[in-house]
Amino acid sequence: MIDFLNWLDGILWGLPLIVLMVVTGLYFTIRSGFFQFRYFGWILKRTAGRILEKEDKHQENEKGMLSSFEAISTAIGGTVGFGNIAGVATAVAAGGPGAVFWMWLTACLGMILKQVEVTLGCYYRHTNEKGDFYGGPTYYMECGLGKERKWGKLWLIPAIIFGAGIFSTFFVTSSTLTAAQVVSGAFKLDMISFGGFEIEGVIVMGALLCVLTYFITDGGTKRIAALFSKLVPFMSVLYILMGIGMILVNLTHVPGAIASIFTNAFTGTAAIGGFAGCAVSEMIRVGMARSVYSNEAGWGTSPMIHASARTRHPVEQGLWGSFEVFFDTFIVCTITALSVILSGNWTDGTNGGTLALSAFAGSFGTVGSILLAIIMVIFTVTTSGGWFTYYLAILEHLYKQEGPVKNVIMKIFYAVRALPGLLWTIYLVKTNNQGFIWTVVDITSAIPTFVNVAVILILSGQYFKLLKDYKARYLGIGKEEKNARLFYEDNE
Repeated sequence: MIDFLNWLDGILWGLPLIVLMVVTGLYFTIRSGFFQFRYFGWILKRTAGRILEKEDKHQENEKGMLSSFEAISTAIGGTVGFGNIAGVATAVAAGGPGAVFWMWLTACLGMILKQVEVTLGCYYRHTNEKGDFYGGPTYYMECGLGKERKWGKLWLIPAIIFGAGIFSTFFVTSSTLTAAQVVSGAFKLDMISFGGFEIEGVIVMGALLCVLTYFITDGGTKRIAALFSKLVPFMSVLYILMGIGMILVNLTHVPGAIASIFTNAFTGTAAIGGFAGCAVSEMIRVGMARSVYSNEAGWGTSPMIHASARTRHPVEQGLWGSFEVFFDTFIVCTITALSVILSGNWTDGTNGGTLALSAFAGSFGTVGSILLAIIMVIFTVTTSGGWFTYYLAILEHLYKQEGPVKNVIMKIFYAVRALPGLLWTIYLVKTNNQGFIWTVVDITSAIPTFVNVAVILILSGQYFKLLKDYKARYLGIGKEEKNARLFYEDNE
């Protein structure tokens, strides 16, 4: 079974998907006039530059159920976390320092890919019977492919494949395991006694995280967004400060670490210690896979929360998608990667959260371990909460109208929403078979990414139409169309 999964992983994250992502990213980059680079200052101004401003002043007359900041906080909560710490650490452990370069390169194209998918998610969003806004890939598949391009019911084929791929992450997840490992390791909780029974500390921590996830996700999308708008900035700043501290402690070794990222990217990495060595082709595959898993560009997840945002223009919300990739990969992931490379522990065969923990513990001792444990707990519950909103968006689309079936499905979903993470933690600890989980993670990200990237390429005409309108309205480039309809529902 493991051999089959490894084979499938190699196929899915092989040449076809890599070529599709690179070609699509280059297509949008070139045709948009290198928008994510030329207008990077504007992107920061309209995103990070507005974080401290009062949102209501800008968005009181705009449609949507979340502010842009609540949407980006929830999206970052879903992306910044497990993949940024355990995922990046595993990328370095599996592909060497050079894998980081390919993560960066993928993110450069990912900035425009996520801008496109978020823009389309906002444009094709729909309002349910309660007046709440939902959108995402399945919505633009139905309207963009099924109606506008007259695919009829054929849009259901990519939508079902995409939805199945996204929901597979509900049943197969290891973020709880990683956080539980870091916490139990930081506090040295190998075994815990309960009524005469000895239980692995990892399992106990996993159970506590399960309970915490139930609490965080109780109340639905609006409550999660309101909480994350306060929690995500705190956790992000704390982790960035820790990373900066790690870099300052090892400042003399930083130039060498950065140099290794670039030199190894084109030469591969030789066997060192417990590191078996890595060819350039494998390094590219690992770097791209971890980049997508970390920043989720092209995966189709973030549009499902951004579509609920109050925004004056779909492209305006798409700018937040570009900022999300930049912040996630070039800041948070880079801090993790440098910390792991500087520690030197990536060559001893350790990976995942344990590798990240050893990196920070090596520089800050017990304090570093405890701080990382706290951060991992926050990251895990925010990741679970962010993905919870994605599952809700798909279910809202699947069961559009209120009724007995929808009520039953929603009740079951709410009842079991945090259990898979705990069950996987128990299984992987008991079987001591934790290595293959990253293979499963790659598979579950590759399937929906392949479908979503292909679809946004097909729907590229609508994106460029919206981008042209946005430039005319807000950048003074071109002629503004006064009666342009900025959202698909307006056309209906």
